[in-house]
This record gives sequence, structure tokens and C-alpha cells, in this order.
Amino acid sequence: MSTRTTEDPWHALRSLTSARIAQGRSGGSLPTGPMLAFELAHARARDAVHLPFDARALANAAPGGVEVIRVHSAASTRDLYLRRPDLGRRLDSPSRARLEMLSGAAASSDIAFVMADGLSAWAVHQHALAVFTLAYRALGATQWQIAPLVIAEQARVALGDEIGELLGAKQVAILIGERPGLSAADSLGIYLTYGPRPGRNDAERNCISNIHPDGGLGYVQAAHRLVWLLHEARKRQLTGVALKDESEHGPRLMAD
Repeated sequence: MSTRTTEDPWHALRSLTSARIAQGRSGGSLPTGPMLAFELAHARARDAVHLPFDARALANAAPGGVEVIRVHSAASTRDLYLRRPDLGRRLDSPSRARLEMLSGAAASSDIAFVMADGLSAWAVHQHALAVFTLAYRALGATQWQIAPLVIAEQARVALGDEIGELLGAKQVAILIGERPGLSAADSLGIYLTYGPRPGRNDAERNCISNIHPDGGLGYVQAAHRLVWLLHEARKRQLTGVALKDESEHGPRLMAD
């Protein structure tokens, strides 16, 4: 005996959110279509966590003239990275030595950018270069000194603090794959820290999250927020809870 699908009376609200609401029902269960969509989203989220990070391709696609340095955290494998978050927050010995050799040349930089796989390499592959390129050009137009771009594998947010300190940068911005969800498996986040050094905590950072064109924050919006926060952080010499994002009220720093 077939069971007819009963539409939820809130169905019209689905156009306003990516949340799983008003899925309807078939008898006492979820209809087949929404159930399969849920399982697909769950599979994509799992795949995003385990997708290999193509650091070489990112480095090759960086804008012309941008020096790129590849580093690795102390988590030697993806499995170890997922089981030991602490190892993803510090560099392995060869990477640390590589950055120490460059520290003198980069010591006058205003900002160091880091691209890191985080929990979704897919997000970084898809979105990081677009946002970085917009911000890089906007800052270059205002004479900011920018350190070499660092691409970090098996990295957590706090790894940017060690990288920024070793490069002698006044600020560090890490563009990193966020934890995948059932609405978006390719969401990019940016974490900005003034005066980076190991031991900084999350209250001392500013975060721009949910960056992805399909229902999230667009590239131009994200880059504008980042550049605005960088200018304000330099002016006030701080980031974190004391620096509120008021970029929507400030002047446009780049064209749409």
C-alpha cells in the first residue's frame, strides 16, 4: 500500500533559509527525497573532512609576483590531525626552520596571509584564492607590506600565530576550511590576529565566517570586511572582542 506525501504548511518558508525545515512527511516518516538529500549532504561533509589538500595547485595558482611558502603542521597524517588538534596548532621542525630563515627579510611586513586546509580542504580549493587576491590587491594599492603567502597543511587556526610570529608580521590572517555542515561542506573562514604569537586565544581574534557564494558570504563582501578589519586593527593595535566589525558603515574599499 502506497503512502502519500503530506506537505508541511511551512513549505513557503524554505525559500528563506538553507535549514532543513518543512520537509513534509510520508506516514510518520521523512519522505524519500528529503531523506536522500540529507544523506547526500552528510556524505559531502564527511568527504570534505578527508579530501586531500592540494597545496601544490594552490601555490601554482597564486597571483603573479606573490612568493609562496609551503609548510606543514606537526600532525604528520590526516588521522593524527583529527585525533590530536594540538599538533595542528604548531609547525613541524622543517617548516619552522624554513620560516626562521625568512624572518629577517619579512620582519617589516604589515600582514602575513596563510591558507590552510582546516576541516575542509574543499573550501580552500574553491574560495581562498579569490578572496585572497581581492584583499591582496586592495592592500597593495594602499602600500601595505605583505609577507610571502604561506600555505599550511594539516593546520588549525592557531598555527597562524606561530607563522605570523616567525615572519615578524604585525598581523596574520588565516584563510581556513571550516567544519563542514549539512547546509554547506565548502564554507571558508578567515581569522585575523594582531600581534600574532603562540598562546593567543580566540577572544583575541576576529572571524569572518561562512564564505561561499552559494548562500553564504560572497568574495567581495568577505574581502571588504577583511581589509576594513585590517585597517582598523592597525589603527587601534588590537583584534578580537574589542574590535567590532562595522565595515558595512565604512567606506567601500573595493568595487563590487
